[in-house]
Amino acid sequence: MRAARSLVRRSGSSSTSWAWRTAGGLAEYVDRRIGWDRLAVIPGLAVLYGLRVRLRQENLHDTTHLPSVNLPDPGPKSENHKVNRSADGSFNDLDEPRMGMAGTRFNRNIPLDKIAPATPEDVLSRPNPREVSRALLTRQELIPAESVNSLVATWLQFMIRDWFSHGTGPEDRPWEVPLMDDDPWPENPMRIMRTREDPTRDPQAGTDMPDTRVNVSSHWWDASQIYGSSEAEQRHLRTGEMGRLRLWDDGQTPFADPSRDPSRVPGFWLGLMIMQSLFAREHNAICDHLHAAYPSWGDEELFQRARLVNSALIAKIHTVEWTPAVISHPTTVKALRTNWWGLAEERVHELLGRISDSDLVSGIPGAETDHYGAPFALTEEFVAIYRMHPLVRDDWHLRSAADDGTLRRCSLREISGPEALKVLGSTNMADLLYSFGTLHPGLVTLHNFPKFLQDYQRPDGHVQDLAATDILRSRELGVPRYNEFRRLLRMKPAADFEDLTDNPTWAREIARLYGNDIEKVDLMIGMYAERLPAGFTFSNTAFRIFILMASVRLSSDRFFTAHYTPEVYSKAGMAWIEDNTMATVILRHHPELRAALAGLTNAFVPWHRAQDGTSRS
Repeated sequence: MRAARSLVRRSGSSSTSWAWRTAGGLAEYVDRRIGWDRLAVIPGLAVLYGLRVRLRQENLHDTTHLPSVNLPDPGPKSENHKVNRSADGSFNDLDEPRMGMAGTRFNRNIPLDKIAPATPEDVLSRPNPREVSRALLTRQELIPAESVNSLVATWLQFMIRDWFSHGTGPEDRPWEVPLMDDDPWPENPMRIMRTREDPTRDPQAGTDMPDTRVNVSSHWWDASQIYGSSEAEQRHLRTGEMGRLRLWDDGQTPFADPSRDPSRVPGFWLGLMIMQSLFAREHNAICDHLHAAYPSWGDEELFQRARLVNSALIAKIHTVEWTPAVISHPTTVKALRTNWWGLAEERVHELLGRISDSDLVSGIPGAETDHYGAPFALTEEFVAIYRMHPLVRDDWHLRSAADDGTLRRCSLREISGPEALKVLGSTNMADLLYSFGTLHPGLVTLHNFPKFLQDYQRPDGHVQDLAATDILRSRELGVPRYNEFRRLLRMKPAADFEDLTDNPTWAREIARLYGNDIEKVDLMIGMYAERLPAGFTFSNTAFRIFILMASVRLSSDRFFTAHYTPEVYSKAGMAWIEDNTMATVILRHHPELRAALAGLTNAFVPWHRAQDGTSRS
């Protein structure tokens, strides 16, 4: 272990000097006057780097210092914590064991005194969330994102299942949303459950303390969507032999206990199950690989090393494949690859390894751990920008990978919840992957929200409009409206509705609904309406939070930084991460898809169709 890397930099000193502040300010000026996306790649990259420096200085706000009670117990420290990820995310920082663990608070990307209070008037009106859903979000027909395939949508939900959950709120006092006379909703008022209150908030803190919430999941990028966020969940998922996990086979959940059945959890559908199955199989393949390299290792050692390797491979795929596919501007593709390999790029890394301690030169993995002045946690603003349900299609054409023949046509309703298990039990997994790989997802824009999700029946029988819920949630959690959000990120606010969007029809619709008050426009509506940079599937405003948090999630995690070493992962484990991509993962478990992926450099772009070799969908 490199002792010099055992210290964690918490001050953010690398980005607080006068020179860095000047660079950040200059980057913001150029971005406001010209736009990073209108520059050539190298100057555009310099602007994005300067913006990231400025965001690290101004937009990481700590909630952990606020008065607290009943904090989650990380338990006693052990030697295993030095080299193993804990089930609940505790002891990632060995000196601050609660940092980022399950049950701890979300941080903020805005100053705590700017968190809007969740008054009934602000949450339920200005305008009504249900009216926003019906008037601005309803999909009439799919607006496709033609540069990518529907594995993009499945992957994002797979990631979100790892990153954050506010838990289940109280059912006895829901938000009551009044409805228009012509609204066909089956109950009036519409009832939307409140977000669970912060169980760690000190009741003596008083009303001046900003509203805070906790994350049920671990904040770390540790593949908790596969491994769970508690030791009890891990015990149920493991076979107890050779480090392996139970698999989704023959349409059966890996949980023997029906009360733990993930298909009964809201949000479960066929796309999510495909990813969970694929990477559970990948975990087991890693176990086999490690057992061959280190035959003396037992079940626990194999499980722990395979979990580290699988988590890092997922993070790598997200950084250098998924994200460059959904924001495929040449500058962002270069920037994201720089996050992982540095400006020295992948080829130099393969030949020489790290050539510098700088993350800019040689990438974040293996660099010094740095929290940039705030204890690490995901943020409520990070949650808000990932409200991207328009990626999901309403209609699905499942086809054979062998000849592109139709297997079945189905709606999103027919592949959601427990119904998804029936499809898995009757359809070959390779055919499902092929179908998703050759169908476009939706563009994250107005009038493109899945109709099924506006009338979504949860496994518990509760009916929900997820579009109205998404609008309400950001208001409830104190996320600013669109213009104020941009101001707090030092972006230029929209002067009027024509400045907000380059679609004149949308400008009129938004103005009518929001009473000609541009300041009332919700964050999600503004992000869905704004002009997209070339190659982008989602908004430039959302990307601003991404610039910050995409790197912080890596640089704060010692298993991606100071402990990203062969001594922790094993030499064979490190090689597995370096040598694999999304395509190699798919082909390892489904080699019959080789023709569909032949010649593609990214598994998230449209695949080749069988017979004619095209990638049309």
